[in-house]
Amino acid sequence: MSLTRSRSGVPEPAKQIAVLGSTGSIGVSALEVIAQSGGRLQASVLSAHSKFDALLEQAQRHRPRWVVATDAKAAKAFDWSKLPAECELLAGPSALVDVVGRDEVDLVLAAIVGSAGLESTWAALEHKKTVALANKETLVMAGPLVTQLAQQRGALLLPVDSEHSAIFQALKSGTPAEVERLVLTASGGPFRDMSADQLKRVTVAEALEHPIWDMGPKITIDSATMMNKALEIIEARWLFGIDADRIDVMIHPQSVVHSLVEFVDGSIIAQLSPPDMRLPIQYALEYPHRRPGVGQRLDWQKSFLLEFHPPDTGQFPALRLGHEVARAGGSAGAVLNAANEAAVGAFLEGELHFTEIVPACRSILQSHCFEANPSLGQLVKLDRWAREEVSRWVCA
Repeated sequence: MSLTRSRSGVPEPAKQIAVLGSTGSIGVSALEVIAQSGGRLQASVLSAHSKFDALLEQAQRHRPRWVVATDAKAAKAFDWSKLPAECELLAGPSALVDVVGRDEVDLVLAAIVGSAGLESTWAALEHKKTVALANKETLVMAGPLVTQLAQQRGALLLPVDSEHSAIFQALKSGTPAEVERLVLTASGGPFRDMSADQLKRVTVAEALEHPIWDMGPKITIDSATMMNKALEIIEARWLFGIDADRIDVMIHPQSVVHSLVEFVDGSIIAQLSPPDMRLPIQYALEYPHRRPGVGQRLDWQKSFLLEFHPPDTGQFPALRLGHEVARAGGSAGAVLNAANEAAVGAFLEGELHFTEIVPACRSILQSHCFEANPSLGQLVKLDRWAREEVSRWVCA
């Protein structure tokens, strides 16, 4: 175990971080933050589903205690002979659930994309771990259950999404009773100025070209449809305990203001920084402290413009869907999330047009048997059902 000096000069152990989804864009950025922490942070767990070449390279560089390959079948066929001797290899999805509960893990960075991240996040909260949540789908699927579990177990949920991290920071300027509304900002994606006819002709390659952020394919498509913002409305609803009708979205093309909180007296507090995910990641990993950062800085010697525009919900109907699901609660979030993941997959495979993604999600949502207070098991079943329904919708 490595030691670092605290501000009082007394040696203290490094914070041990489990980076779940370490080969994705969030995981890679998190490892940069950890490497630049001066030993205060240490990666004790790295996990990937199937990008084993990248995972092996990360293990060689960061020397974690455990390496988890969740695709057990592919892991058997991979050559792990160059894995450092001090790294223990674990395989299969259940390995994640086991490893996040280990005493040696202090904080779990949940950066697995999609519903696949729910089970390990749930396990971490059950073991009273601090969870830095980059997996918005966990709260979209099971927001009331997850936040209730965290409260019951005394676990801490810290947002990593830049928008929710901004709100988390801004909320420190007042009490919950003093909050009027939350305002999530959105870049608008690559198609914010396109007409409805132009959107119908969008290709997969065009949708994967985000003008500002470097993200994986699923999240990039969500940004293009604005479904990412719909999911963030739902996430904010449960993470901050505020009614859906008091959560707004504004288009902010520069992506410098990451979100805002308006208080009852009319004061608006915002968090600003260049679009660099390392900053909200570092804030969560180092919380409750602020440290010198590795992220980009605003250059106050240069002029810059900040624009804000109300979104066109006719052009981007996902936003209406997000508010509807946030109001409904219950099983609606799990069905929307699963339907969207399946519909995005169908678009990437050329089976759906870009403008069919959101209608497919609405169709599946409207046809499901709504449960006001579902169990986790019911949500898992509805997740599978929604994916199957999208397959039928595509083939119809």
